[in-house]
Amino acid sequence: MLRSSSNCLPPRLLASPSPLYALIPAPKVRRCFSSSLLPRPHRPSQISAPHSLLLNRRICYNFSSRFDRVSGMTGHPCIPRATASFSSGSNSGGREILVQHLLVKEDDQKLLLELQRRAAQGEDLSDLAVEYSICPSKEEGGMLGWVKKGQMVPEFEDAAFNAPLNKIVSCKTNFGWHLLQVLSEREESVLQQIQPIELHENLQDPSFVEEAQLIDVREPDEVAQASLPGFKVLPLRQFANWGPEIAQKFDPEKDTYVLCHHGMRSMQVAQWLQSQGFRKVFNIDGGIHQYAVKADPSIPTY
Repeated sequence: MLRSSSNCLPPRLLASPSPLYALIPAPKVRRCFSSSLLPRPHRPSQISAPHSLLLNRRICYNFSSRFDRVSGMTGHPCIPRATASFSSGSNSGGREILVQHLLVKEDDQKLLLELQRRAAQGEDLSDLAVEYSICPSKEEGGMLGWVKKGQMVPEFEDAAFNAPLNKIVSCKTNFGWHLLQVLSEREESVLQQIQPIELHENLQDPSFVEEAQLIDVREPDEVAQASLPGFKVLPLRQFANWGPEIAQKFDPEKDTYVLCHHGMRSMQVAQWLQSQGFRKVFNIDGGIHQYAVKADPSIPTY
């Protein structure tokens, strides 16, 4: 219930998680971000700076097989739900932390102390979260994913960014009392928009196609109408099938490019990939439609 959302994205660059959003340093890390993991992005012409956030607004995402439809994108599922709140804040200076937590009500201090005692005696915080937390992230052991400064309410952020690795600390926010644990830290990953003409130039280089990871999140019937060479098709509607295995099928350290029809679904997936630990992710601005219009007229439009 903590993460603020980058529901406003800059046109060229986002330094981040994931959405919406976090990296998997090892396949065993459970992934549920009770924050805007993949918030619905604005259209590119409306994109603005990530610090334009709304205080204490809630959005939910969880990594289940249930999908919500995105307004204005009829027929295309959004990547799963959970609960988030938004806060304004500054950038984290290149540092992100992997956080898990549990949340209890403000008047449940007795329970908080009991859980703190049990955690100190060696019980796993994620197991305690599943049983006692009132945050939707309890379904995934309290895992919030990788976060940076400016994405969480201030009280939680201060506690998390000052906590020693693996030490369980407590803090109080508007939502209640939290026990949190920072599992790891890393330098921020990057999410960028790439223009169709630049992508077209890159595709002329055989080494680019071999080295880059190219993902098309459109549906098979769309791909049949127009496609680009080298792109692996991962339909967004089939997210439940390919999402859990993404870190095994693709290398998070390689440059990853995401394509859809107009750049909206691809931005969702790009943010999610970033949240899963992909270090450098590129969303193709305007999708294959703008690619056909601006870069290669031989590609059909539909």
